[in-house]
Amino acid sequence: MMNRNCRATLRFLKRSHHQHNPSLLPSATTPSSQFTSVTGFDENFTQLQPNIVEHQDLSFFNPLRNFLKNKQLGIGIQHRCYGSMGGVVQRSPRFSELNDDDVRYFEEILGNKNVIQDEDKLSAANIDWMHKYKGASKLILQPCNTDQVSQILKYCNSRCLAVVPQGGNTGLVGGSVPVFDEVIVSLSSMNNIISFDKVSGILVCEAGCILENIMSYLDNEGFIMPLDLGAKGSCQIGGNVSTNAGGLRLVRYGSLHGSVLGVEAVLANGTVLDMLKTLRKDNTGYGLKHLFIGSEGSLGIVTKVSILTPPKLSSVNVAFLACKDYSCCQKLLQEAKRKLGEILSAFEFLDSQSMNLVTNHLEGARNPFPTSLHNFYVLIETTGSDESSDKQKLEAFLLGSMENELVSDGVLAQDISQASTFWRLREGISEALMKAGAVYKYDLSIPVENLYNVVEEMRSRLGDAANVIGYGHLGDSNLHLNVSVPQYDDKILSQIEPFVYEWTSKHRGSISAEHGVGLMKANEIFYSQSRETVQMMTSIKNLMDPNHILNPYKVLPHSITS
Repeated sequence: MMNRNCRATLRFLKRSHHQHNPSLLPSATTPSSQFTSVTGFDENFTQLQPNIVEHQDLSFFNPLRNFLKNKQLGIGIQHRCYGSMGGVVQRSPRFSELNDDDVRYFEEILGNKNVIQDEDKLSAANIDWMHKYKGASKLILQPCNTDQVSQILKYCNSRCLAVVPQGGNTGLVGGSVPVFDEVIVSLSSMNNIISFDKVSGILVCEAGCILENIMSYLDNEGFIMPLDLGAKGSCQIGGNVSTNAGGLRLVRYGSLHGSVLGVEAVLANGTVLDMLKTLRKDNTGYGLKHLFIGSEGSLGIVTKVSILTPPKLSSVNVAFLACKDYSCCQKLLQEAKRKLGEILSAFEFLDSQSMNLVTNHLEGARNPFPTSLHNFYVLIETTGSDESSDKQKLEAFLLGSMENELVSDGVLAQDISQASTFWRLREGISEALMKAGAVYKYDLSIPVENLYNVVEEMRSRLGDAANVIGYGHLGDSNLHLNVSVPQYDDKILSQIEPFVYEWTSKHRGSISAEHGVGLMKANEIFYSQSRETVQMMTSIKNLMDPNHILNPYKVLPHSITS
């Protein structure tokens, strides 16, 4: 028996089937205490017993305090404490400190304007966009081509000067900012599109190209990027590749390991690896490009990318649905994969806490179902080439889902503006979290059937002390678990970590689905990778960057790489 909502929706779909519905495109919105528990691993990758270390260090969770202590300590900062159970990070004694001769050398090869010591620019580059991680670099270098990147790294390697590659600085795990005084190598000036083949859809560009600019260029050519992120207006393709960014349409187009056909990368010693292939098939030897996709600049700096881009299809539809519980969301995903098949391009979900956060903190955001309270919401996008067939298939799917009571209510976008409004609700969650206060962010990959359980358990642990919200890319089992609090608090953090990592490991998940490891999770990598795997990673790091100058303190445990 159909419920009232199902009958109403059936009438709506029958009416709208005869109405003109233009192609829809998603919007391009721009959108500690004195004691820290320290866990480490020895040279044999055996976990050491936790101990309590008393210190007066700098906290990545309090940039203002960092600034004041920087003034007190001067340039001789040797260790930092960051707000994770990973503990204290020691500055590696192998690294030299920057001097005037170094600056003069960089000015000779880059020109004065590309060697930046301006305090305001340094301040912006030293801190991540969440204001959670803060370094103390005194120099930004802006190379304009691969040869200059090579000269920079060759010199830094000879001097044992640590460097941090930086793109749009939109990362969430402290991977794109210095920890201490590392030299920042910004790829922003390397922002040219080199070539585009309209027959194959293969784009070749420099690493500093902003993702949204590439998307606009491809749109004019009748193609799209296989990658779409909420940070598209700031993030750069080199950073996307270096972190293996996932995004909103991985369920349709897969990860960058498949889309990226080749890279050009510069090793720590200045050697340029030209792997900038534009071939979809190439089985000659080892696939070395994959070492640079997701290694977060710790093995080399990506300077150019070739990427396979799909053609832009004419029929895009967006539906926003309400579900009574997580089980319905899970079953809805199963049905969407079966009934929508090849036209399914996005399957996103958010809980009621996420919806309340967005509508309370983002101007103009409103719940499409204002008169009813729902526990979960799902955004479904389809992309195909036959508007009539695609819409008929989507409408049949929606009717069947309501008849089976998987969907409590729903609306199908009737124009571009309405589709943009729906996407704004999903893409605006990160912005709303920033406006709400401090936030602890966890990017987890968990089997779909267990994915939301960790959200519920975290709420039980924290009670009224925090607002725990869950949302993400349900189509590829990626949960964004966020704990929103008025301000960072070590007591709350101790309730979150290491519980969240232990829970994820117990359920055979990954502690980093798409954000990377960075500084935040370097010491936690053993929750997702075996000792033997991490040992192999360390061997690769030692081979390719024996002086460990590339993005130090990131990705691998500090006790191993220091």
